[in-house]
Amino acid sequence: MNSKNLVIIGAGGHGKVLAATALAAAQWARIVFLDDARTAGDTVIGLPVLGGTDLLGGRVCPDEYQAAVAVGDNAARRRLFGRLKTLGFELPDIVHPSAVVAPFAELGGGCAVFAQAVVQPGSRLGEGCIVNTAATVDHDCTLGAFVHISPGAHLAGGTAVGEGSWIGIGACTRQQVRIGSGVTVGAGAAVVGDVADGLTVVGVPARTLR
Repeated sequence: MNSKNLVIIGAGGHGKVLAATALAAAQWARIVFLDDARTAGDTVIGLPVLGGTDLLGGRVCPDEYQAAVAVGDNAARRRLFGRLKTLGFELPDIVHPSAVVAPFAELGGGCAVFAQAVVQPGSRLGEGCIVNTAATVDHDCTLGAFVHISPGAHLAGGTAVGEGSWIGIGACTRQQVRIGSGVTVGAGAAVVGDVADGLTVVGVPARTLR
């Protein structure tokens, strides 16, 4: 059991899943939400919303709480991470007990690995990455900071994904593919060749959306 409580920033759908993952991990005595769009006193999956993010550093302080960012949008998650780190919060990796993070895989801090997801040996995830429900990251993959691998997406061995990229639900990659930073891979796409920074690719095989 962790000596600190956990505050989750964001009480929407992604927040529900992250909170359920944290509950299943059973490492924190108390789990609470902060959400600027909700009212103090609300509950989400039975957990209290204390108020908005104005409480950070005051009533909700790093001496008592670790923090997690439950925002799927990569750029917004990065901004919130920066704020929390400036305030001195620890951002732990949160891994569902049914997920598999293999020996010699590395999580970079503040990562979320949801139910039935797999991260295989030799893979390295930067900070703030999401490996969503039943997604797989095979051996020797490299994910930059704030990458989101959506539910049911599969990265073959040796895939590299640049910072802030989003791999859509059910998408997949061929082995050794290089995906740049700020890329969006559409739902169900099959990436069989390298993708340059900032592009959106869709389809089977994946092609640039113009």
